[in-house]
Amino acid sequence: MNNILKDYRTLCLAIALLAMLVLFIHPYTMQKRPRYNYTFIIDITRSMNATDYQHQDQNLSRLAYVKQSLRDLLKELPCETKVGLGLFTERRATLLFEPLEVCSAYSEIDTAISQVDWRMAWAADSNIAKGLLSTLEMLQKSASSVVFITDGQEAPPINPRYAPDFAAVKGHAQGMIIGAGGLQAVPIPKFDPDGKQTGFYSADDVPHRSSFGESNLDPSQIEGYNARNAPFGNAATTGSEHLTALQEGYLEKLAAEAGLGYARLTDTENLQSALQDPRLATEKIVATDSRWQPALVALLMLAAVYWPKTRLYRRWSR
Repeated sequence: MNNILKDYRTLCLAIALLAMLVLFIHPYTMQKRPRYNYTFIIDITRSMNATDYQHQDQNLSRLAYVKQSLRDLLKELPCETKVGLGLFTERRATLLFEPLEVCSAYSEIDTAISQVDWRMAWAADSNIAKGLLSTLEMLQKSASSVVFITDGQEAPPINPRYAPDFAAVKGHAQGMIIGAGGLQAVPIPKFDPDGKQTGFYSADDVPHRSSFGESNLDPSQIEGYNARNAPFGNAATTGSEHLTALQEGYLEKLAAEAGLGYARLTDTENLQSALQDPRLATEKIVATDSRWQPALVALLMLAAVYWPKTRLYRRWSR
């Protein structure tokens, strides 16, 4: 039995040696892996200050929750993923930085996202459709996927007659619209220049209809219509534009017109799942570290050789 045990140990040592040779000679294997490149465009208009999210038992504004979700997402993204960042307000988007590799620039990306603030807005208006068009025009020649994050609230409400046409950019840029916010209307906070909340917007604080250009309604339906002086009529307009909810139907419509996907932001897992859409990935052959496989084999063989005496060992040693 001692000879059998000796042969058994010799065989284990031989396998361990062979495994170590494989580890040094062939440490990597080439595999096809999806690679992602995102440019996040964040809506920083005032409705994004509305509070209808919760995180760790704390009420958060839409903007704060978007930032927290993106920072949590960064921790989950694999190396070689690239992330860029931009902001939207008024009618256009602007890019803060081009996509950077998440592992080598994690700290810089995370810090930039954490510092995004609604006071960075250069105007108070919000035309989502034109902002999306601006984003797609800006990135249509980029290899990066657009991730446009917004609640869909427009101020003042947009005249459908002047809706932008996405035909020129449709199919030239890929990406998604991410809807932020709840479906239940909530008030929009009002802040002073120092960022201190002073209350909420009332119905008298905001326009409830567009007064730009020519009305999309039949003049016979407009009270007090005058083609020159009152193309939208002279009747007082009331509405609920001082309240805000996720305009999901509108965002889905824009996504279809622009050739983009749509998903609603509910949590980080939901966001990560949406962004793993195969249409946003590019297949790339990458060197994958496979040293753990032969190392594990060698470890098991050495463990079998030097393992404390077991029943089998004692039986073979008799």
